Amino acid sequence: MPELWNGPIVDAHHHFWDPSINDHPWLAPEANIPFRYGDYSAIKRRYFPDDYFADASAHNVVQTVYVETEWNPQDPIGETRFIEGLAARYGVPNAIVAQAWLDHPDAMAVLTEQASFKCVRSVRHKPGGPTTPEQVGHTRSLMSNEHWRRSYAALEGLGLHFDLQTPWWNLHEAERLARDFPGTTLILNHTGLPNDRSAEGLAGWRLAMVRLAQWPNVRVKISGLGQGGQRWRAKDNAWIVREVIAMFGSDRAMFASNFPVDSLCGSFDDIYSGFKSIVADFPSADQQRLFYSNAQQVYRCEPCAIDRTRPEPLRSEA
Repeated sequence: MPELWNGPIVDAHHHFWDPSINDHPWLAPEANIPFRYGDYSAIKRRYFPDDYFADASAHNVVQTVYVETEWNPQDPIGETRFIEGLAARYGVPNAIVAQAWLDHPDAMAVLTEQASFKCVRSVRHKPGGPTTPEQVGHTRSLMSNEHWRRSYAALEGLGLHFDLQTPWWNLHEAERLARDFPGTTLILNHTGLPNDRSAEGLAGWRLAMVRLAQWPNVRVKISGLGQGGQRWRAKDNAWIVREVIAMFGSDRAMFASNFPVDSLCGSFDDIYSGFKSIVADFPSADQQRLFYSNAQQVYRCEPCAIDRTRPEPLRSEA
């Protein structure tokens, strides 16, 4: 009989922020960037661990992975210090994906300093590039830039993974990264962004994902599956979730909330109860890997010693 997972969860991708005290250009009151979910003004607010656990209260989240939030790229270390301050006070996050713009002149210095932090396990830099499938071949992303790739080459020696967020039509460039740097774990964010749910769009997404899944050093986060103007529903996402797991196997995929961003599409319970129902017929060992152990192992999540004497961080400590 199918059985919903009721064990521990490591949320492999979420964010904390307070735009009123830290510099997130895209979260400024006047900012309005193109966004796949449309109007995102509802998330331009403080979102700290207490807010997160109120949202996640119906589920047994025991550890979390914080992912960089496009904090001002002139101050990437300030974001990491701020988040480690939150971890000291609240006990989460238990791993950090830090910001590092690999094409910047100081990329090596930033990578070296980020790697020195206790909780940093990976870095992320969205590489841009073609914004539609039709643009492929006319322009390329930073994944093909030689300076960017030289910085990427340094990750293995620093013990860092790379979190990649790019649309599926750019994954042929990610394949080259996986091939050329086999010692670096590449973690694809948000399921390869299958936003186009037409038959043609899903066919293109599936082919790109199948090709990327051939590389054993690639992992995938099943997250970011919301659709603008629609409530998150398991029946809308079940085929995608199950296809990804079939491609990568239950040992190379992990579930994540992408909160508070995906609160624009549904509640935490909508999303995680949806994940649980989609894989309820999987063996319990597979569910355990998808909800808990894969993320715990890839990001080497550690219990955080909560320092109750430390004041709550209210500003960047850069």
